[in-house]
Amino acid sequence: MFITFEGIEGSGKTTQIERAAAHIRASGRPCVVTREPGGTEIGLKIREILLDRKHTGLDADAELMLYMADRIQHVKTVILPALDRKKIVLCDRFLDATLAYQGYGRGLDISFIRKLHRTTVGGIEPDLTLLLDLPVEKGLGRAWERIKKAENAGGESRFEEESLVFHERVRKGYLALARANVGRIRVIDAAKDMETIHREVIQIVSAALGVEKKVPARF
Repeated sequence: MFITFEGIEGSGKTTQIERAAAHIRASGRPCVVTREPGGTEIGLKIREILLDRKHTGLDADAELMLYMADRIQHVKTVILPALDRKKIVLCDRFLDATLAYQGYGRGLDISFIRKLHRTTVGGIEPDLTLLLDLPVEKGLGRAWERIKKAENAGGESRFEEESLVFHERVRKGYLALARANVGRIRVIDAAKDMETIHREVIQIVSAALGVEKKVPARF
């Protein structure tokens, strides 16, 4: 099964995906955790270009193509091989992020992005997507707190430095995608406390996998 975690900056995806993976592994199911961009060695180099705050002049179309290059390498060398081995794949961002950020956020053509995805990676889509949603200002506040504590001191902050208007478009895009994909995308209120969110994530993921829903108090 292919499960993705989506959301604006500061939505808590990384924390929740790690805890979900720990729960799945504790149930005895093999699990792979990956991300976009940067889920491969080549992808890490692409990630450096995409997220570097110095690259403010990166053209929107060029940005899209870099994300797609990262995805092609990622799908072919990580995601598909793991799924072929019957592993559960948890991915931090995938196609929905491209549609939300480059489509709704940058204003690029949504149908073209979908066509590009179909052409390059065969149109692979997640079986389940967890959208961690919260107000933009709250999410950015969390993101900047994390960045200030990180060793790179904001090196990967190109998107955090975008305007509030941009991030509002991205959030609205995510919610529009959720409304159009009610069977796949589950919206979770990411403004709640971490434990409450974790329990909701585990309930949804466990139902999808058919595994025990009991949640450990703490890892």
